[in-house]
Amino acid sequence: MKVVGVIPARYASTRLPAKPLHLIAGKPLVQWVWEAASRATTLSELVVATDDERIAEVARGFGAQVALTPAQCPSGTDRVAAAVAGRGADIAVNIQGDEPLMPAENIDACVRALLDRPEAAVSTPMVPLHDEGDLAAPHVVKVVTNSHGWALYFSRSPIPNRSRLSPAEAAAAQPLAMKHLGLYVYRRDALEAFVAMKPSRYEVIEKLEQLRFLEAGYRILMVTVAGDSIGVDTPADAAAVEQILAVRR
Repeated sequence: MKVVGVIPARYASTRLPAKPLHLIAGKPLVQWVWEAASRATTLSELVVATDDERIAEVARGFGAQVALTPAQCPSGTDRVAAAVAGRGADIAVNIQGDEPLMPAENIDACVRALLDRPEAAVSTPMVPLHDEGDLAAPHVVKVVTNSHGWALYFSRSPIPNRSRLSPAEAAAAQPLAMKHLGLYVYRRDALEAFVAMKPSRYEVIEKLEQLRFLEAGYRILMVTVAGDSIGVDTPADAAAVEQILAVRR
């Protein structure tokens, strides 16, 4: 099986201009993501997919393979599909270009899970969520699953709803929820089907692309991992990540 990892890196960003090139501890954000993903052992190939020659030039400078993709790609998933076209990929891995703390172990765990479960179209990681603030935060995506690990629904709202639990029941019901992490492993046919479909009803409401798969009847396998991650969307996020990376050095 050929497994191609793709790091979508779009130049335009409203909250953090030129985000992939934003310097964190002396390196551009996209380089931190590439270096972390390069440690994954399940990837046959790793590509930075971008619509901008400035990002491409920087990526080539630190040794990355680059795929130039159309500027009009409506989503990171579409950019992944464009990047793997013609590469003979059996499985594509969407490695978010704004998550420099995503552990390589999470990539490997999700790839192996998809390889082990042929009935799954997509695999993606989750971690236990214990913080009340994160439970309420719209930027932290929550997921509920059935007893076999299949995703039932993703939401920016707190799910499951705990408001009717007694204090004792609430204390016993740990973790508060499961947090979804932004990493996706797709079978090639599922990825191709996704980009051919129109955005779905709940995807538009929640602003969560993965709901398109669920609404179309595809099965998403959730993989519980140990390593959490933080997305970089604002200068404050970048500063927080920089502090973490400084400690790791």
